[in-house]
Amino acid sequence: MSTRSDEVRTEVAKAYGSMVKEPAPAAAGPATAPTCGCGGAPTKQKGAVVDLAGYTAEQLAALPTDAVVNSFGCGNPVALAGLREGDTVLDLGSGAGIDLLLAARIVGPGGRVIGVDMTDEMIAKARENATAAGLANVEVRQGIIEALPVEDDSVDWVISNCVINLSPEKPRVFAEIARVLRPGGQMLVSDMMAHDLPQELLDMPVAYSSCVAGAIPEDDYLAGLRAAGLADVEVRERLVYDAGQIAGMALSTVGCSCGGDQLAELARDYAGELEGKVWSAKVYARKPE
Repeated sequence: MSTRSDEVRTEVAKAYGSMVKEPAPAAAGPATAPTCGCGGAPTKQKGAVVDLAGYTAEQLAALPTDAVVNSFGCGNPVALAGLREGDTVLDLGSGAGIDLLLAARIVGPGGRVIGVDMTDEMIAKARENATAAGLANVEVRQGIIEALPVEDDSVDWVISNCVINLSPEKPRVFAEIARVLRPGGQMLVSDMMAHDLPQELLDMPVAYSSCVAGAIPEDDYLAGLRAAGLADVEVRERLVYDAGQIAGMALSTVGCSCGGDQLAELARDYAGELEGKVWSAKVYARKPE
């Protein structure tokens, strides 16, 4: 029998699977975030996701076009993480692999990067992109972040990019992070936070998949990590979105699925009301020795 959590995961997987794009031809110019359309005209929000996420031009230039075209994050969790050569890194909801590839270059051949994703299309893209980048230290596993297919006490770092907010069971995710980290292991995730969202918006599946309706208040997020047994929990960076950024972000992500028309309407109706109530944050935590 299907539960509400199963239904949410199914909808999220369907939405993100439908957004996988092929890279544009080289003559079309450099890759940016995907444009939109279910048989209609594309939006003009090209690049909004990657720009807001904080990746540098140098980082993007070193990656396969496919990894950049299919990036839907809200931050660059690798940027502030203290990854070192030889580390084992786990990426929750690794998508097409943009953060996997960046991390893999830092930890080097003696390190290891594991991605976990539940979406078949994204897993296939991530594996293709790792091969295209010539990185043999990347592994992508099928699974959900509430029940990670990863051994206890086995990773040095957990990273994630705008994924935990999509989970309908966040306490399970926080507990899984604590389980898989080695004693002294660390976490740095980029994720969406929100407060005082309209109930009508919370009830819409397309808003959940666009990383808004599933976002929780920052205090609750940090408390959940502490309840899981993690220490030194803090926000290290924060970006509060204005109305234009909220609309652009929405239309650049799930707007590319066949819920695009509904999401475009939501963006127009709610962007002003949500200004100052939605933000991305880089959240750090450590597993005690």
